[in-house]
Amino acid sequence: MPSSMEREKHYTLDDYYALPDNVRVELIDGKFYDMASPSQIHQEISRELEFCIAEYIRSRKGKCEMFHAPFDVKLYEKKDDIVQPDIFVVCDRDKLDGKRCNGAPDWIIEIASPSNTTHDYVRKLSLYEKAGVREYWIVNPDDKMITVYNFDNGNHSIKTYTFDESIKAGIYDDLIIDFKEIMLRISE
Repeated sequence: MPSSMEREKHYTLDDYYALPDNVRVELIDGKFYDMASPSQIHQEISRELEFCIAEYIRSRKGKCEMFHAPFDVKLYEKKDDIVQPDIFVVCDRDKLDGKRCNGAPDWIIEIASPSNTTHDYVRKLSLYEKAGVREYWIVNPDDKMITVYNFDNGNHSIKTYTFDESIKAGIYDDLIIDFKEIMLRISE
């Protein structure tokens, strides 16, 4: 056990960018958090969600862009937090500089792994809400549940859905994601 005289190192953006390319971590409040290797179901759900969102944006010639991990998001200008959400949508292209998103994305989707549930449901939830993310989804393959946090315009709401339901994306007027259909495509 460290003595009270020892202090945990506070890591910075310079430390983050000095890491080898094969090291996948996120930097939150000066601490590194390892990113678990995604499971097959994680990858399959991610692929299907990405397809739905990208196709929606493309078909409507939308101004927003969708990205997926690994792609850095620096949530605050004067803090060194760097995250890599599984999927995120950015509608203000001025936040994109070619190497990362600078500022809060409009919509973030994280697919929970058994080893990172606290990270997604507590640490990242608080971080995303404070940074100004409009909508945050946590997809939990183990529980077959989706938790949707809507922070838009100060109206905070939380709703929970099952994998048998359809969910309207709050940042769009008419994007409905049918999880039952997604799960049918995955299990084929």
